[in-house]
Amino acid sequence: SDSPGSTGADPPSATPVDLDLLLHRIARHDEDAFALLYGELAARICVVAGQTLHDLDQAEDVMQETLIEVWRSAARYDPNKGSAAGWVMTIARRRAVDRVRSEQANRSRERRTAGDGPAYDTVVDTVGHRMEQRQLRISLTALTDLQREAIVLAFYHGHTYAEIATLLRVSLPTVKTRIRDGLARLRACLKTSE
Repeated sequence: SDSPGSTGADPPSATPVDLDLLLHRIARHDEDAFALLYGELAARICVVAGQTLHDLDQAEDVMQETLIEVWRSAARYDPNKGSAAGWVMTIARRRAVDRVRSEQANRSRERRTAGDGPAYDTVVDTVGHRMEQRQLRISLTALTDLQREAIVLAFYHGHTYAEIATLLRVSLPTVKTRIRDGLARLRACLKTSE
């Protein structure tokens, strides 16, 4: 962890979480298992969704939708077809892509219904997007160097947790912690700037 006063080293007895077992328990509506899975995968889902959406708020929405779907359909998970994490991330990617397609369809519909009226105002859209990007860049400065480095590698360069761990020469749990804590700080910064 990169919290104040920590050395950055991982706890010596960190036991890996058995996601297969958690999904099996979630299929029986075990809320404790769901809380554990949430803690283990929420930040990772945000990163995966963010790689498609490039928008923190939407990535968080997709994370929530994904975990709701996991809660409802955990009984459908088949360990013979792939890993538990892979199954969850597939749901996240599908939901992120669905969201992009839905937004594109909405924009197309708006353009069509505008008919002979004023064209879709791309200038306003572009300015709004640039302002959001500027606010995100400003908020990134509120992160520690370590958090910012991990989040930029994940969101802007599309690296996986494992790739980031290799690039930064740190352990996988350290990368997860940096991204989770960084996302929490970003969320707080973006909310205060609204």
